[in-house]
Parts: sequence; structure tokens; C-alpha cells
Amino acid sequence: MSNEQKATFGAWVAAIGTVLAAIGSTPIKSIPENTLRSFNLVGNEMQATGNALEADAIEEFSLTKAGNEIQAIGNVTVIAGIVIDFNDNIKQELNIKGNLLQALGGSAALYDSFNEEHSMEVLYSIYGNLLQIIGNSLQAISGILEINDRDSGNINVVGSWIQAIGSIISALVQTKESSD
Repeated sequence: MSNEQKATFGAWVAAIGTVLAAIGSTPIKSIPENTLRSFNLVGNEMQATGNALEADAIEEFSLTKAGNEIQAIGNVTVIAGIVIDFNDNIKQELNIKGNLLQALGGSAALYDSFNEEHSMEVLYSIYGNLLQIIGNSLQAISGILEINDRDSGNINVVGSWIQAIGSIISALVQTKESSD
């Protein structure tokens, strides 16, 4: 598998993972809580895998490579909060920190986009990364509100879906760049 193919495959694995995690974060009365938690878990696992594949496809160091690695670490942090039997406070802290790490990783990749030659693909890449950063930040804010016994409303759900839209845009950009 070429690096372009690996990056494209990784981008789509991450995008599908963000959609699954968003479904898992959405309170759907007809779906049992354990099933939603499984969607969230599998979604974060796919995001971590996809981000790791995207990072591995970049041979030389760049902020995009580091950003993908940081995002994968963020997803693994969220996963730890889901699967390890911690008290609810620690689980929430891991979720907050994982989302902040994902936002940080997206910010590194975003910065790299600003230094590229201006094209339509770069503009869409900026939009995709920016939406993912906003989504992860909203999810972290939601967790901070919850840990402080404040109502977070649907901030987590909105953040999850904003991140998913950004990830899909990023996967579409990667697909376009690979086909050129």
C-alpha cells in the first residue's frame, strides 16, 4: 500500500469513527445506553487507528504528522476513560483531556495548512481541521461543565457531530489529493 493510499484509508477510517462516536454521543431513546457506549468506543478506536495510519503515511516530520499522532493519543485517552474501571470523575477527566489533545493535534495540522500553497483543497482542509477543532473543544467544554455539576445541554452532541462533519471533509480532501 502506497503512502497516499494509506493516508486516504486512514482518513476514511477516522471519518467513519467520528460518525460512530457521534452516534454514540447522541441520546437516542430507542437504543440502549450500552449500545451507544459501544458506538462511542468503536468510533474512538477507529479514529485512533485512522489518525495513526495518516501519521504513518507521512515520512518526514511535519506538524500534520505530529498533529495526527497527538489526535491518536487523544482518542486513546478517551478510550481509556471508557474501558478502564475508574470512578466517574476520572472517566470524565480522561474524556476532557482526550478531546483537548484531539483539538491540539487538529490545531497543529491546521497550522501546516496555512503554510501550503493556496488551493481549493487547502481551503477545504482548513475547514475540515477547523470544524474538528471546534467539535473537540465543545466536547471538552461539555465535560468540564458536567464535572462541575453544571448542565451542558447538548453541547457534547453538537460537538461530536461538528467533529464528524470536519472529519468527513478532511477525508474527502485526502481522497481528492490522492487522485490528483
